[in-house]
Amino acid sequence: MSALLNTRERELVAIGAALASNCVPCIEYHIQAARKVGLSDAEIEEAIEYADKIRRVPADKVMDAARCQLGKPDDEPKTAPSPCCTAAAETKTCC
Repeated sequence: MSALLNTRERELVAIGAALASNCVPCIEYHIQAARKVGLSDAEIEEAIEYADKIRRVPADKVMDAARCQLGKPDDEPKTAPSPCCTAAAETKTCC
């Protein structure tokens, strides 16, 4: 199988995956590897910021669901309202 992504693209993907999995050794390794394949710190930083925005969506939904269960939903939820509160209340089960 031939690689469709070049080494720069693969390192950007690896940085996103490392950030999503909260793996410090992977972040450290792949930032250095990204630099070695010619990515600038600005490009790496943009990838990190974008990956973090994506990573935060499910975390924010979990927080919104937890607050909902306490009867304290956020005034301004960070993401779309979680259907978990309604579904869990109706079915008495977890997602």
